[in-house]
Amino acid sequence: MSLTQTILADSPQDTPTRYDRLGQRLMATRALSHELAAPLSDEDQVVQAMDDASPTKWHLAHTTWFFEAFVLSQFLPGYTRFDERFEYCFNSYYESVGARHPRPFRGLLTRPSGDEVRAYRAYVDEALDSLFAGEIPDEAAALVELGINHEQQHQELLLTDILSLFASQPLKPAYRDAAPGEPAGTPDPLTFVAFDGGVFEVGHDGSGFSYDNEGPRHEQLIRPFKLANRCVTNAEWIAFIEDGGYETSALWLADGWNLINAEGWRAPLYFERAQDGYGQMGLRGFRPANPAAPVTHVSYFEADAFARWAGYRLPSEFEWEHASAGLAENGRTLGSGFLSPQPATDDAGLNQMFGDVWEWTASAYLPYPGYKPAPGAVGEYNGKFMCNQFVLKGGSCATPDGHVRRTYRNFFYPHQRWQFTGLRLAADA
Repeated sequence: MSLTQTILADSPQDTPTRYDRLGQRLMATRALSHELAAPLSDEDQVVQAMDDASPTKWHLAHTTWFFEAFVLSQFLPGYTRFDERFEYCFNSYYESVGARHPRPFRGLLTRPSGDEVRAYRAYVDEALDSLFAGEIPDEAAALVELGINHEQQHQELLLTDILSLFASQPLKPAYRDAAPGEPAGTPDPLTFVAFDGGVFEVGHDGSGFSYDNEGPRHEQLIRPFKLANRCVTNAEWIAFIEDGGYETSALWLADGWNLINAEGWRAPLYFERAQDGYGQMGLRGFRPANPAAPVTHVSYFEADAFARWAGYRLPSEFEWEHASAGLAENGRTLGSGFLSPQPATDDAGLNQMFGDVWEWTASAYLPYPGYKPAPGAVGEYNGKFMCNQFVLKGGSCATPDGHVRRTYRNFFYPHQRWQFTGLRLAADA
């Protein structure tokens, strides 16, 4: 199936109304990126705190380059690039497009300036408006849809990357101020929801947008299992710390044990032991860790060790997807305004399946049976990363609203923890 067929499968027939909605979503997404960058100074937007992170200015330019390279240059007659040099600066990993600035040195790009990047975005937005003023081929519409979802991914990265920068600052600045008197709490006891086994269909069914790595839909054997009703909390993680979890080799995979000792990890990223307990750096600044909130910024290695300490395991991505069937695909994502994971509600059944924290699964990030990458450069988007990474499900407090679905497969290396990553426990039934 081609990229166009994948994205537009089962869509309504071409009508001006459908393209109007696509254009409106496009411009709303582009505007949100500006809104997310608004609290930041130009100095904030140029610095790169670590190799995994990118400067805000780079995110704003790269998402703009995506539309220029893959949409406007191909489908808007007479389009002239804003600056030919920007392709080298703002290509990310598209080998087939050409050479690019090395990722670890994106923080050295003091030029183009912040004003030039904002002018670049305005120039491309005007061209996108011109594109939508005429007839839009299906292939162009499919790439615009992909570009919207791509920019949403970078909006989350923009926030997690600025958090990594602010956490390294001696002043520990807040990206946005916290509301006064935000309550802390005590987590309710953990309970489990049981699920029968069987052969179930998993993966995207082809209706509406999905990334190519979410399909093809296929049958999967799932044995009876049970899933925790909520995510693991800060209070539970603190108990793990104080019980010597980071000092007990039997709990850890060998690579994880080597890593935590080499790096000196003794708590989640941004966690600090304070005089009266534990504090945590977040987008709202350095604050006491809320005992009832989901633990976040933990690696796969840490999540796996905690599960073993607790006497459980991590769920597979297929167990997670099956368990989420029938649940509304919404939660405390970016639009909620919290900017940090929040305690579970007291609702019966499964809580926090969408939003709050990305949940590590025990599933290696691998292709589904029959998977084929999309043709061309956009085929580099997902498929070439299917090695040595693990799948995460559910979205986070920094994920744009409407971006995730139950078949969504986020993926990171097992040592990475600068994203809003947490965990939910599972067990055989």
